[in-house]
Amino acid sequence: MSYYIDTLTKRVGFIASILAIALALLVSYDASMRYLFSSGSIALQEVEWHIFDIIFLLGLSYALKHDKHVRVDIFFVNYSKETKAIVEILSMLFLLIPFSLFFLQGSLDITIQSYLQHEISSDPGGLKYRFIIKGVLFLAFILLTLQAISEIIKAYSKVKNKKLLFGLIISITLFFIVMLFHIPFIINPLWLMFILTLFLLMSGFQVAFVFAGVALLFALISEDLGLEVLEMLPYRVYGIMRNITLMAVPLFILMGLILEKSKIAEELLLSMGKLFGGIRGGLAISVVIVGAILAASTGIVGASVVMMSLIALPLMLKNRYKPELATGSIVASGTLGQIIPPSIVLIVLGDQMHLSVGDLFKSAVVPGILLIILYILYILIYARLNSKVAPTIESDEKYSVMLKEALKVITPPLLLILAVLGSIFAGVASPTESASIGVVGALILTALNRQLSFNLLRYASVETVKLTAMIFMILIGATAFSLVFNELGGQDIALEFFKNDMGSKWSFIIFAMLIIFFLGFLIDFIEIAFVVVPILVPIVHSFGIDPIWFAILIALNLQASFLTPPFGFALFYLKGASGDLVTTGQIYRGVIPFIALQILALIIILMFPDLIYIFGK
Repeated sequence: MSYYIDTLTKRVGFIASILAIALALLVSYDASMRYLFSSGSIALQEVEWHIFDIIFLLGLSYALKHDKHVRVDIFFVNYSKETKAIVEILSMLFLLIPFSLFFLQGSLDITIQSYLQHEISSDPGGLKYRFIIKGVLFLAFILLTLQAISEIIKAYSKVKNKKLLFGLIISITLFFIVMLFHIPFIINPLWLMFILTLFLLMSGFQVAFVFAGVALLFALISEDLGLEVLEMLPYRVYGIMRNITLMAVPLFILMGLILEKSKIAEELLLSMGKLFGGIRGGLAISVVIVGAILAASTGIVGASVVMMSLIALPLMLKNRYKPELATGSIVASGTLGQIIPPSIVLIVLGDQMHLSVGDLFKSAVVPGILLIILYILYILIYARLNSKVAPTIESDEKYSVMLKEALKVITPPLLLILAVLGSIFAGVASPTESASIGVVGALILTALNRQLSFNLLRYASVETVKLTAMIFMILIGATAFSLVFNELGGQDIALEFFKNDMGSKWSFIIFAMLIIFFLGFLIDFIEIAFVVVPILVPIVHSFGIDPIWFAILIALNLQASFLTPPFGFALFYLKGASGDLVTTGQIYRGVIPFIALQILALIIILMFPDLIYIFGK
């Protein structure tokens, strides 16, 4: 049974991966026709967002099959195989399957309603039969439920202590049954909701399923709520499906993954290393510059850190660089993708805070440049004070030849960056359209680099489906969580606390930054953006704070949290890629100065907010 379910999921995922490439080509074609020939089609635009919906909806089960739904693995990574299997079974049985079954009923209702009402597009020339795309929502959760059953079957075979497993299942089931009798809460249910969520997250349960399952549980056991509070959830998810801004997420991911495998990064690092090798700290400076270029062309933190760990770290250690400086410069540069456009963080923040992604991209340029300058200055000063930490690299090659080689390598990705970001900044194209052009540009660069192949396209498109599905499943879970959280009075309590108890906007800003910084090294930026940020948005408006400036502060903060020991995700990426070349202690010591520099950049933007508007408001 598990084999047949996995086979079905694999085929569905392959279809979604083909559609990811098709989406990029269609949006690029549509944008080109509209801007070059003033010829557009409403039907084609609706086909695009339908394809986008199918990609992430069909990808939900595919991501589950490949264990791509993110979890906080601080403790989970050290579990035995049997313990991991038990966690997986409990996650499927008590979080994912109940939520999926509940969601199936709501999605079936809106599909039938759409069919009976003969719902069509509200735009002239749009598509008919709107019930079909709503039906995909229903189909997606059937596939997700089936895959959950398959995961239970596979995990069950790994469990040796069956008595323990069934004891846990019976105990949790009895607990749920007792809670359904609406026993009065001893403490505020909001605190219980928060404590249970934190416990499950830290235990290693998948983030999206925790948010969804806890929301369903508290809707059931709260006397003042009931399942009615989640009745609007399918309509909320359908609203996510129609969000054109979020369509840029899979396109930018696809663009980044294509460039990741194109060997452009490797050539950049080697040529820039030669160019700056003659000065102390030159290799580290080249890592910063290449990290900035990768950030502006891919925006994928994990890929940037891993690539530079594999390519630059052995080269730096071979040339007698101090391991702390080498590791610090690599992880700090690799996380520039959090703030430098086209950052996925900024796209998600723009959606959650109802801001223009183009405006956020413009506002993030100066903070990104500021970080690059601070990194380079630190490396130069540190290397100057201690010549042994970053010695010069002697080369017999003429500098003019190295410069020519470096320009040859750096020009194509810079042109791609200018095409993508320039079209957004100039207001010529939307982020989604620019992302599609970026995908086409990445394909051209990869072909010119003689790296374009079927295997590369398959890898990039398949990974795009997995990552996109993971992000949107968290969004679905977070939407359910926020519905219950708000009905329990969570947003009102937060507003009252920040508005009345704290008194001033600066107290709120500092406190909010501290909370986000703390959460940033426990959970991923996606959960923070989808769960925490919506709570803060009305408070931001009530204090009259510039929301774009506040969003940039959040992005800078999240970037710093990526580096913070002991749970910074970039540190895990580096350690995983470097193996035994460096120790965990060396990584932690190396990253501390760069964390200080990021906090300094945050303080500068905090004190001088007008800096973010140098490239336009």
